[in-house]
Amino acid sequence: MNWEYIQTYLPMYEKAALLTLKLGIAGILLAILVGLFCAVIQYYRIPVLRRIVAVYIELSRNTPLLVQLFFLYYGLPKIGIATDAQMCGIAGLTFLGGSYMAESFRSGFEAVEKIQEESALSLGMNSCQVMRYVILPQAVSVSVPAFLANIIFLLKETSVFSAISLMDLMFTAKDLIGLYYKTTESLVLLVAFYLMILLPVSLLGAWLERRVRYAGFGN
Repeated sequence: MNWEYIQTYLPMYEKAALLTLKLGIAGILLAILVGLFCAVIQYYRIPVLRRIVAVYIELSRNTPLLVQLFFLYYGLPKIGIATDAQMCGIAGLTFLGGSYMAESFRSGFEAVEKIQEESALSLGMNSCQVMRYVILPQAVSVSVPAFLANIIFLLKETSVFSAISLMDLMFTAKDLIGLYYKTTESLVLLVAFYLMILLPVSLLGAWLERRVRYAGFGN
């Protein structure tokens, strides 16, 4: 193990990790919003929009992120829509993650008994209040394991961003391996930085899941 090499190129990995984390967080937050919007449409069975959401979910979940990124990065400029690599990365992660988050929200919504919605309506709440104060909190609590699995999955999917020339962790590792042939050192750094990103998320998720169960939800 060449420790001098590791010390020399550690700052490059740190910079790549920050970029990976920034794009991952942006994509995941947008995916949660898209997923919630789609799940609400499905829950209330809104005509036309429900079918559009169903097509989007099937298209998103049954095509690889790499193909989606190629379409955004190389295809959109052909029709006059200029984009940069970072925006394509975030858009691709949002497109893919939105469908998974939508299914997580939907499963949570379906776990809430209909009688609770009916009771809230009988107390004078409108549909928005029922969703905000009754259905959504319980649905999120039930879906915590699925949400966390999706977050970890999406953070790992950022590894394909290197295909559109983003200087993320995977791109940095492959670039340095090609230049200096220090495969072991480069891969050790790659694994270490992915662990530093993903392990806290996993541990936080386990703690949050226990807290939710202690509170009486998600059983």
